[in-house]
Amino acid sequence: MRAVRELLKDLDYEVIKGSIDINVNDLVYNTAKVTKECLFVCIKGMAFDSHDAAAQAADAGAVVIVAERPVEVPEGITVVRVKDTRYALALISEAYFDYPAKKLKVIGITGTKGKTTTAFMIRSILEHAGISTGLIGTIETIIGDRHIPADNTTPESYAIQEDFAQMIAAGCKVVVMEVSSQGLKLHRTAGIEFDLGIFTNLAPDHIGPGEHESFEEYLECKSRLFRQCKAGIANIDDAYFEKVLEGHTCRLETYGFSQEADLRASQMKLISRPGYLGAAYQAEGLADFPVEIDLPGKFSVYNSLVAIAVCRHFDISKEDMLEALKAAKTKGRIEKIEVSDEFTLMIDYAHNAMSLESILTTLKEYNPKRLVCLFGCGGNRSRLRRFEMGEVSGRLADLTVITSDNPRFEEPQAIIDDIKTGIEKTSGAYVEIIDRKEAIRYVIEHGRPGDVIVLAGKGHEDYQEIRGVKYPMDERVLIREVLEELAQEEKR
Repeated sequence: MRAVRELLKDLDYEVIKGSIDINVNDLVYNTAKVTKECLFVCIKGMAFDSHDAAAQAADAGAVVIVAERPVEVPEGITVVRVKDTRYALALISEAYFDYPAKKLKVIGITGTKGKTTTAFMIRSILEHAGISTGLIGTIETIIGDRHIPADNTTPESYAIQEDFAQMIAAGCKVVVMEVSSQGLKLHRTAGIEFDLGIFTNLAPDHIGPGEHESFEEYLECKSRLFRQCKAGIANIDDAYFEKVLEGHTCRLETYGFSQEADLRASQMKLISRPGYLGAAYQAEGLADFPVEIDLPGKFSVYNSLVAIAVCRHFDISKEDMLEALKAAKTKGRIEKIEVSDEFTLMIDYAHNAMSLESILTTLKEYNPKRLVCLFGCGGNRSRLRRFEMGEVSGRLADLTVITSDNPRFEEPQAIIDDIKTGIEKTSGAYVEIIDRKEAIRYVIEHGRPGDVIVLAGKGHEDYQEIRGVKYPMDERVLIREVLEELAQEEKR
């Protein structure tokens, strides 16, 4: 049982009816999960406003309703009015789970790209150094030995606080989490004082219905992290560096290639050999040692610089940092799959034109014999994305293999036809193979010495969504099956 007055102590509120000098058994914000003698927080969502279901929540057992507008409830029910129920849910959740963030070192990462890879790199180094570290992000939440697939990059505030509490119970000392602009906008991280806040980079994204009204709002939401952390670590090379840090209240250190950066990379070189792409550089400034990473491109150097900058705050040895950086892998983020000693095959989550252009431009810098890009686009999503991705791949790849992604309720061929519209604006060669496994078989069978092949769009996803059903489909499994089938065929 939890005292309601205690749960509300961090909030400005007004008791509209009833008394807050009572106890509750549970904290709930989902109408489908109401329990007896719970406190229910009304939330206005995209499709449903649970203020309209306050009476039903009371009938199902809620004894306290927290709302931001008038609600109709039966007699005997306590109603508490707040300015913003999402903000209230965050602070009530924090109190409900007994302020778990105060018992952890909390690292938050925001930016358009690089959040996921950077989070896994940081966790890899900390774990390698013997510091038990939880993770919350786009791919999964990691609590001790448990790996829980993620629904959102930054979960709802209640889920974050619950995860933090479970991490403490599992012996974690640190948590590294991706902090999305949407998570900041919807107050999912309200109340958390981050020990370290990280800014990777910024580019127009997540702008449109249900997300951000404008790039200016997107930027402002990102900037909130730096008024909510003790120390900030920011990419000084990014064009929006000063804008994002405007009004920051934290101590600040910077990283990048600029001579003005507190931690900087110099003497960068690309490393390429059959089946392997990597990068090496000299860390200077706050750290001074050579670094080599088994990941391609300049953006991987940025990600590793952040990891080094963060782990300096934990007094981790240079040897631990370098060993962990060499071993750090992120599922579906420029993830190299061993297929052949003659060519390189990678899986990447690039699922829009901006991210596809980034990965293909990076891979072209390694001067492959051919750059081969396999991708599809999701159904019931913007057709413009298909045209744009087709044009990007046609312009940058030597060969594009157009296939199916998550067709949802559309016909796969109709999606492929849209992608072709974009490709045909270029002189790029392409083939179309609807079945994704057959498309993967094609690129493996036709791989040539020196090729770099990227399977784009699915990344960490292990399903294909067709007409409302998610069917199991993991590209790693498909690759393994293809290799086994080819080996069997060779024996015949």
